[in-house]
Amino acid sequence: MNSTQATYKRILVKLSGEALGNETGSGISPEAIQKVATEIKQVRNLGVEVSVVVGGGNIFRGFAGSQKGIERVTGDQMGMLATVINALALQDSLEKFGIPTRVQTAIPMAQVAEPFIRRRAIRHLEKGRVVIFGGGTGNPFFSTDTAAALRANEIGAHAILKATKVDGIYDSDPRKNTNAKRFSTISYEQAINLRLGVMDAAAFSLCWENKIPIIVFNAFVAGNLKRIILGDTDLGTLVCCQSS
Repeated sequence: MNSTQATYKRILVKLSGEALGNETGSGISPEAIQKVATEIKQVRNLGVEVSVVVGGGNIFRGFAGSQKGIERVTGDQMGMLATVINALALQDSLEKFGIPTRVQTAIPMAQVAEPFIRRRAIRHLEKGRVVIFGGGTGNPFFSTDTAAALRANEIGAHAILKATKVDGIYDSDPRKNTNAKRFSTISYEQAINLRLGVMDAAAFSLCWENKIPIIVFNAFVAGNLKRIILGDTDLGTLVCCQSS
């Protein structure tokens, strides 16, 4: 594998649960998971060390459950378990491509996956394995965006690639406003102050403090992940210390 062309040596990809679901973003779609696995395979073949944090919104959202009468902590725990289901599904698809993977979870479940151990995760990455983090942070009230920022900091990732349904961060919802402006770059501070909703404030703050760039991009266009890794600056929005 040749890593000389890659902009980032070690990345963390943040996937929503909906990216693994059907057309409505619910359930588990083998076809959708295979597409995601194909994108990851392309990047790994460049010599990039790839880790992934998956959400669970295609199966269960803790906050949504709490609005329907489920106690919030219980709902969040259910949501964290949903992310493990998605992590195992992605692992299965990647390994069918011959890519060695490890699933690590914030909630211990030894018969299903490894517990999250920072040094072990880094060693897996160094050996070319894709590491999939499930279980969020292991704590209620924290989103998987925060889990992504936390894990990225812990493993020394050079960037977080936030996979979404739109091609970056806009000043308003582009689905509702045809005149919405897409930012090519934006500062962490702006992203927090504008309350753009792409990631939560805790995630932005963690990355700001440790200067980990975040790239928000459209994951539903084949090849986008690889193009970003190869340095295509016309894709998505870069969240970093300074805005343009």
